[in-house]
Amino acid sequence: MSVHDRTLITGGGGQLASDLEQVLAERGQVWSRSREDLDITDDGAVAAAFSAVAPTVVYNCAAYHNVDVCEDTEDRAFAVNARAVKRLSQRCAEHGARLVHVSTNYVFDGTGETPWTEEDLPRPRSIYGLSKLAGEHAALAYAPDVLVARTGGLYGEHGSASKGGNFVVRMVGRARSSSPSAPLRMVADQRLTPTATSDLAAALVQASDRGVGGLLHLTNAGACSWYEFTAAIMEEAGIDVPIEAVTTGRGGADRPLNGVLSCARAEAAGLAPLPHWRDALRGYLARTELAAAA
Repeated sequence: MSVHDRTLITGGGGQLASDLEQVLAERGQVWSRSREDLDITDDGAVAAAFSAVAPTVVYNCAAYHNVDVCEDTEDRAFAVNARAVKRLSQRCAEHGARLVHVSTNYVFDGTGETPWTEEDLPRPRSIYGLSKLAGEHAALAYAPDVLVARTGGLYGEHGSASKGGNFVVRMVGRARSSSPSAPLRMVADQRLTPTATSDLAAALVQASDRGVGGLLHLTNAGACSWYEFTAAIMEEAGIDVPIEAVTTGRGGADRPLNGVLSCARAEAAGLAPLPHWRDALRGYLARTELAAAA
């Protein structure tokens, strides 16, 4: 029996959940539940979902992830990102279901120059990062068959409703609606690997197929700053707009300056390397018809 015979996806309708649903459409029965359909903080609703679906694998894509909002709504952040994960993990244990839980590079403090490995000590510097780290511990402690996948810089064809669309869409929209001489201001001292959710979804499914467990870092290949990512978006979209490099200011949530994750463990586990971030961006812009005309 395949682990994907009966799949339950939380956070349905979001970027990653939508791509997972598409990847798994021909693998077995898939139930994707949005927050309106399944609030993971409602234990009764979670219990009812498990009884109705009897999942063999659960992909937890539900999260409270507006980083700045989390700073002012700590209880909600921990309710969704930690306490609900603990109960979801317990349900998976009771039903013998595999759990795939999605986490973040924000569990690291962002100091240092080298990519973060799974063995590095997390030191989150934001409520979002703290609550996500707590969720990691809950998943690893309560779900016997679990994969906790850290990633970052996600963008997908279904956007991010809580943030007014994903970063790529927002930057393209801002550039096209502003004066040609008005520069886009973007931080150049925060580094990461932008990751297409279509690539991440395929990698998560492959990891589940192979039975990879524990902590795993999964991103597209390479690294760049938000400034370099923005410049690449404009180049690929054929938009001529000045971009002003700025440094991270004070105020709001503390964001890691180095958010690059090492994916060496994924490669050692035999997973196919994800494409370079620039190639992934190019493919995304082509699929969404945001790329410059040939």
